[in-house]
Amino acid sequence: QVQLVESGGGLVQPGVSLRLSCAASGFTLDYYGVGWFRQAPGKEREEVGCMSSRDGSTYYADSVWGRFTISRDNAKRTTYLQMNSLKPEDTAVYYCAAVLGAESVLGGCPPIFTYEYWGRGTQVTVSS
Repeated sequence: QVQLVESGGGLVQPGVSLRLSCAASGFTLDYYGVGWFRQAPGKEREEVGCMSSRDGSTYYADSVWGRFTISRDNAKRTTYLQMNSLKPEDTAVYYCAAVLGAESVLGGCPPIFTYEYWGRGTQVTVSS
């Protein structure tokens, strides 16, 4: 059974860091690019960033560039989203997703509709 399961969300104060994890099962993560998305109440799901399947390239939305970092450990079948200097506007449900191929993302992340597998999300709330 194919699954992506996010973890690590929670309630944090502005300025702190948080690391989300996304564990994959039922498919070989090595061949897939990974993406992170978020959805705030009343807003559309938006791209946070992505990481390629092969060349290690990453791409980030302007709103998180320099604060968030995506990484992956294929041996552990896990991808991570390191979030630093969190702001209240980062509050959202965060989702990970996987797309077959995506060997390089230097030119940008694959379109959201191309992602085949999705997790159920983890809530991140940034508030004082």
